[in-house]
Amino acid sequence: MTAPSSPQRPVTVSVFSQRFSATPRGARLARHLAEHQLHTWGIPHGTETSETVAVVIAELAANAVTHGRVPGRDFELRLSLVTGSVRIEVSDTRSGPPRPPGPGGIPPPAPLEEAGRGFLLVDALAARWEVVDRDPPPGKTVRAEVDVPRWLSLVRDRTTGQGPIEGRVPGIPGLRGPVS
Repeated sequence: MTAPSSPQRPVTVSVFSQRFSATPRGARLARHLAEHQLHTWGIPHGTETSETVAVVIAELAANAVTHGRVPGRDFELRLSLVTGSVRIEVSDTRSGPPRPPGPGGIPPPAPLEEAGRGFLLVDALAARWEVVDRDPPPGKTVRAEVDVPRWLSLVRDRTTGQGPIEGRVPGIPGLRGPVS
């Protein structure tokens, strides 16, 4: 005898993927398009999640352009909206892992240094991050995840595909979100 199975809600993963020129302009465009995509997914401009994701993308794209650039090759940004988080993946074609500051990496920057804080910011802002080999080779992918607060998962009903529900988020002045 088998137990009756309960219906499972479908899992929807939204994905945005785009290649950009390995230039400062390409890095800036990656950040702007990502912010627009998050807004389309129901994570409004100016929210903590949107701004955190934008800073992480800015740092990873800047690293791809500055340290991972191979002449004639682009870098790729891939965003995934998965249950509970936004996954950010920035891939470049330079082989070898980046060397973040700290043990086993490069020394941390001096207090008045203008560069060298990118991975420190990513580490502070992302819930998780890692470096993996790029698929397909050559190169590497830096993957980071920013957790999405519970209320944002309610902003968009993934099963009906409806857009954001208008209204105020209780307790957060000026923020638009689901109606309770």
